Amino acid sequence: MDFTDAAHPVEIAYFDRGPIDPNMLVLGGYWSAYWYNGDIYGSEIARGLDVFELTPTKFLTRNEIDAAKTVRVAELNVQNQQKIEWPAQLVVAKAYVDQLARSQALPPDRIAALQKAIENAESSQTSQGKLTQSNLKKLKRMAPSLEKSAATAKSPADASRLHALAQILKNPSA
Repeated sequence: MDFTDAAHPVEIAYFDRGPIDPNMLVLGGYWSAYWYNGDIYGSEIARGLDVFELTPTKFLTRNEIDAAKTVRVAELNVQNQQKIEWPAQLVVAKAYVDQLARSQALPPDRIAALQKAIENAESSQTSQGKLTQSNLKKLKRMAPSLEKSAATAKSPADASRLHALAQILKNPSA
């Protein structure tokens, strides 16, 4: 489920192993599933543990999957519901751009310009993985217009994405 907009969750994937015995009612099925460091772990009552790796679909892009893999936790206790802190990395910026494109929060030409600027910055990194000054300046120049667009965004989720994208473009880490 995608809970980005908690008031309107969207099912983006589904998996079920099917019946344990097609002729007799036998207790089975998943009793829990959790994201942990880039994979989904599902506990099936009768048959054990399944580990799933996400693949791109119309609901989830490669950039979003790669961004999710940047968040690493040393341990997982789902009862704690720890806050996820997204790193200021360009792969996370690309995921925000994909989400803004999917929700049509920005016109296609602005989406294309953002994608091109981020791609250029990534491809021109120095051998030490640092972004060049000229590409850093180009990314930083795009941030104010994103902040302005956030003020008139059609949804709170899009406003949040626009703010977060602007923050990454102001000071991206390689």
